[in-house]
Amino acid sequence: MSRKVLVVDDEKLIVKGIRFSLEQDGMDVDCAYDGEEALQYAKNCEYDLVLLDVMLPGIDGFEVCRSLRSNIKTSHIPVIMLSALGKNTENKIKALECGANVFIDKPFDMDFLLKQVA
Repeated sequence: MSRKVLVVDDEKLIVKGIRFSLEQDGMDVDCAYDGEEALQYAKNCEYDLVLLDVMLPGIDGFEVCRSLRSNIKTSHIPVIMLSALGKNTENKIKALECGANVFIDKPFDMDFLLKQVA
C-alpha cells in the first residue's frame, strides 16, 4: 500500500518537482497551493505525511500546522515544514512549537527531502 502525501506550496514549480519525485517513489500525492485548500484536503482525506511551506497566501503554514495539530483527526500526521525563512533560527523554533516534526530550509536538496519522507 502506498503512502498518501499532501504537498502544500504556492510555488507551482516546487510542487511539480516534489510531486514527481514522490510519485517516482510510489507515493500517492495531493497538492494544495494555499492554507485554506490544505486544510480542506486534510479534512476530506487521510494522509501519512504533510509537506508544508511556511509562506502561503491566506492562512500561513504555521497556522495550518497549528490547525492540523488541534484536530483529533489530523493531530498524528507528521508535518515537514519547508521555508526560505529557515535561515532565521526563530522561524525554525516557531515551526517546531506549532507542531512540525522537521524543518527544511529552501532551497533544499531533493535527495535529502526524500530521505526525510522515507
